[in-house]
Amino acid sequence: MEFNSNKPIYKQIIDYSFGQILSGNWIPGERVPSVRELSLLLSVNSHTVLKAYEYLQAEEIITPKRGMGFYLSPEAMAHVNSARRQEFFDTTLKDLFKEMKLLNISIDEVVEQFKKQE
Repeated sequence: MEFNSNKPIYKQIIDYSFGQILSGNWIPGERVPSVRELSLLLSVNSHTVLKAYEYLQAEEIITPKRGMGFYLSPEAMAHVNSARRQEFFDTTLKDLFKEMKLLNISIDEVVEQFKKQE
């Protein structure tokens, strides 16, 4: 994984985890990689992965099982969808609207382009 310097690494690990969940690579109820395993896989400090896992745990996306590691919660997909939607509206869409205003692009033009993509 290549990291972007514009975003903290632990947040990029959260995004990576979200991608693993949304793509079905991490399955609800099953064990997710340990902090050590993921830190080796991504070539990052284990404390950075731990910070990401603390966020995922606080958001009830993963749950710890004493002596067994972290497991994906049954509600993980719903929590991830909710978080990604919120990020989309707070960041992506906000930036898109700014760019549209600068380029004088109307909502109608965007809808037209969207329909062409379907």
